[in-house]
Amino acid sequence: MSEKMARLTIDGMDEALEFPVYSGTIGPDVVDVRSLVSKGLFTYDPGFVSTAATDSAITFIDGGKGTLLHRGYPIEQLAEQSDFLEVCYLLLNGELPSTEEKAEFVNTVTRHTMVHESIADFFKGFRRDAHPMAIMCGVVGALSAFYHDSLDITNPRHREVSAFRLVAKMPTLAAMTYKHGIGQPFIFPRNDLSFAENFLHMMFATPAEEYKVNPVLANAMDKIFLLHADHEQNASTSTVRLAGSSGANPFACIASGIAALWGPAHGGANEAVLTMLEEIGDESKIDEFVARAKDKNDPFRLMGFGHRVYKNYDPRATVMRQCCDEVLAELGLENDPLLKIAKRLEQIALEDPYFVEKKLYPNVDFYSGIILKALGIPVEMFTVIFATGRTIGWISHWNEMISGSYKIGRPRQLYTGAAPRDFVALDKR
Repeated sequence: MSEKMARLTIDGMDEALEFPVYSGTIGPDVVDVRSLVSKGLFTYDPGFVSTAATDSAITFIDGGKGTLLHRGYPIEQLAEQSDFLEVCYLLLNGELPSTEEKAEFVNTVTRHTMVHESIADFFKGFRRDAHPMAIMCGVVGALSAFYHDSLDITNPRHREVSAFRLVAKMPTLAAMTYKHGIGQPFIFPRNDLSFAENFLHMMFATPAEEYKVNPVLANAMDKIFLLHADHEQNASTSTVRLAGSSGANPFACIASGIAALWGPAHGGANEAVLTMLEEIGDESKIDEFVARAKDKNDPFRLMGFGHRVYKNYDPRATVMRQCCDEVLAELGLENDPLLKIAKRLEQIALEDPYFVEKKLYPNVDFYSGIILKALGIPVEMFTVIFATGRTIGWISHWNEMISGSYKIGRPRQLYTGAAPRDFVALDKR
């Protein structure tokens, strides 16, 4: 990081304040305002939309240009030429693996997919109709009760083992959550299957008959995991970092990320897409709902179009769109009523001048929601799958923070409550 200086003049102060300005590899410069507190001042930035809370070498996003880089590699190249576990290695280690390094990494993750048998007993304490994210919050946090041998966060080997365990066990726990909800027995992971194949096997296999994983569906599942692996300093990643700054163990930190992701403003976007499609209900009503979406006085919004970060096309959506078409063709679902609505909305968004002008293109959540619906995965499991893919991003950011110098997070506030006042006894109020 290179250093420049910025001057800030404030009415009532005798002299201007000077702050260092740092430039990263790419992206906006940042003003280091850490010394501002010594002048009795804080910055005010609700939502932290203009605040760089950390420096990181993992992921870079330029929303205006529609750019997403993992360790410098464009997401489009990774999605086309790589796979999820190779991206996991990249995010954790900073470089792409050699053939031998990838084989070793895949083997390590594969052999960590089983969970302690006592963890299965945890599920008995949850109602069958419990939301899957509620279960995941509890069970992932409870992993720290089983793996005492990797909880020393100052030990690099412990952090590495925790990362392996979390990445490997998340799909197992996700599938167990689904099975618990539908009353089917848990399916053990298989070491002869790939990461995505194994997840689909644990989700849909039963002891009653053999289940063969469709390679087209497994490829789509791998892409969903890969495209959700990391997204810079978003709400859940920042939550993991904030929890980790207190010295909390990695399993607790990831559970906090799951809790943040559960919020509909963050991880529930693809779930909202399906809810919207069900609300529209029929192709004949599409024009009516599109007109409502254009009416700024109507509360209805088309979900899965546009993105808070990307002011251009979501780079992940291009890859997801191709997968979506492949899955629908493979399963013969082109005429499914909800999916026909979705494809018609996609066409409108790509051609209608209103959507094109405002750059309200279909985003990754739009296509991933359609794919997950086509795979037969219930809507309430969508965010769990998001969490399964995002775990590698969370643990990579946590590890990056713990590996360097950091302070416990302590945001400031603009106090707007009562001024100092004296207590009045109860009988005199």
